[in-house]
Amino acid sequence: MTTPHITSVSTEKRRFPPEPEFARQAHLQERAYAALRESALSNPVAYWENQARNLHWFKPWHTALEWKVPHARWFLGGELNVSFNCLDRHLDGPRANKAALIWEGEPGEVRTLTYRQLHAEVCRAANALRKLGVGKGDRVGIYLPMVPEIAVAMLACARVGATHSVVFGGFSAEALRDRMNDAKAKLIITSDGGWRRGNIVPLKQMTDDALHDKGGVPSVEKVLVVKRTGKDVPMKAGRDLWWDETLSHEKTRAEAEPVDSEHPLFILYTSGTTGKPKGVVHSTGGYLVGCATTTKFVFDLKDEDVYWCTADAGWVTGHSYMLYGPLANGATSLMYEGAPNFPAWDRFWDVVERHRVSILYTAPTAIRAFMRQGDEHPKKHDLSTLRLLGTVGEPINPEAWMWYREVIGGNRCPIVDTWWQTETGSIMISPLPGAVATKPGSCTLPMPGISVKVLHKDGTPCKPNEGGYLVIDHPWPSMLRTVWGDDERYQKQYWSEMPGLYFTGDGARQDEDGYIWVMGRIDDVVNVAGHRLGTAEVESALVSHPTVAESAVVARPDELKGQALVAFVTLRAGNTPTKHAKEVLRNHVAHEIGAFAKPDEIRFTDALPKTRSGKIMRRLLRELATSGEVKGDTTTLEDFSALAKLREEEE
Repeated sequence: MTTPHITSVSTEKRRFPPEPEFARQAHLQERAYAALRESALSNPVAYWENQARNLHWFKPWHTALEWKVPHARWFLGGELNVSFNCLDRHLDGPRANKAALIWEGEPGEVRTLTYRQLHAEVCRAANALRKLGVGKGDRVGIYLPMVPEIAVAMLACARVGATHSVVFGGFSAEALRDRMNDAKAKLIITSDGGWRRGNIVPLKQMTDDALHDKGGVPSVEKVLVVKRTGKDVPMKAGRDLWWDETLSHEKTRAEAEPVDSEHPLFILYTSGTTGKPKGVVHSTGGYLVGCATTTKFVFDLKDEDVYWCTADAGWVTGHSYMLYGPLANGATSLMYEGAPNFPAWDRFWDVVERHRVSILYTAPTAIRAFMRQGDEHPKKHDLSTLRLLGTVGEPINPEAWMWYREVIGGNRCPIVDTWWQTETGSIMISPLPGAVATKPGSCTLPMPGISVKVLHKDGTPCKPNEGGYLVIDHPWPSMLRTVWGDDERYQKQYWSEMPGLYFTGDGARQDEDGYIWVMGRIDDVVNVAGHRLGTAEVESALVSHPTVAESAVVARPDELKGQALVAFVTLRAGNTPTKHAKEVLRNHVAHEIGAFAKPDEIRFTDALPKTRSGKIMRRLLRELATSGEVKGDTTTLEDFSALAKLREEEE
């Protein structure tokens, strides 16, 4: 591990105070937020205890925190149930008949489930699981498209005390098999397929392949199959059951199983790795406290909001901010099944207009893709119902931030740029929209109750605007508890670099106002002729040029300089990829950062290889830049034609 001396592309001077009208109605305004943050900083455990009291506990805790580095246990002795907190406690008031989930399928179907209706479906599913022998401590695999049944399945598992492991529907049969074997799943819930860009993703076929090939998954006893597409699929007698038929016989009431606060709610496997899958384990009590609290404060949730987190439930953002956080707060959460640009580039904005979405939470990659297509698509639609915008998944460059604010938000919507990880469980750094001024490109300040530092390798603090390691120096309730079945890996991965501190793996700087600027993964810091710089900085410099929509920068070995920079660039509509354009962009980077940062090679492309969650697969680009071939895992790749085109365009 080497210290990232990260050079800032520019000193971002723009500052946007909270919108006065928004701030007047916000849950937390500036003065109250300052007091809360100060109180939480002086006694974070007491702060989290106060937040935990907003949930329903069957049995109170006797000890708020037990901390034996690197293992934390929160709310010891307390018992609760996530499904009860997300559903039952809303049934005695006006929220009972309020929409809990609004779902739109890619072909255009719409379903709305009120809290009472969702509760009934979850109870049917819980009763069915119990009859199939699933109970407290069992693991259930969920391999579904973005349909209401994925929410029902997750909540039903939580209701009976089973630990769920959702596998993203873009993963292959082999990836599914590896994860289910690691978790020793007793049952898998899948479907006959799902819709993606007008095509059927054959999830049942891939489930069958996972269970049949290379030893299968011996622990799986039953497979529940949701009818989504109506496509005929083989059903294995004695093992496979139709979801609808199985649930139709069940009652609409089911007791929620009280579980210990530290009971594993879910295992979520990190994606994109080529080795053994890493199962991040999250608890019940601490996780829900973190999700519920941050959802309320970051998104300033109100009962009348229609809230849309665009993430798939197969990723942690879908767990925390599509399902558990919103429902724990009694919110209306929108789910959409398909691709953001199918059948046309205005699909997202059409959804926002028709469902009157007021809060939109999406990825910078998606924002840049929309930006590249031009303003005409969002301008076709009435986006006036939007009152808050959010970003998640990676740092957002200032140009995309400003486009999001101006074109989508009409210069009236605050933007909450959130930083967190699968491992943290909930948002760690974010502005609170009624209280914190924002700066394009910065995720601003840690949440109340969260303590982060930017440090040198030797543990000493970095000076303002000096690049260093982003670490967390105090336990928080929603932190991962371990890696499933491999606690040694947990300790080595997250706690060995700086003993006693959680190492995020990200480089960052903290400016003179204390704002955090995340610069990307430490392993995305490269050494060019003795100069160390973050590839995110070069990408941001490229995107700051008016002709560039998106970029990804990787390093390849170079005999002379150690590493050479290769930039993959997509241009905005109306711009032509020429040799002259390459030189213009190289010189632009030199102007923004310095001559040492000029990319050695620029490759223009119509599309960058991305996962279905919208993250650029830089690992594939590194392989392509280095050897001209891609040999690694491509199971999460969204569009294989993007990779094929990159190969064709190689010079």
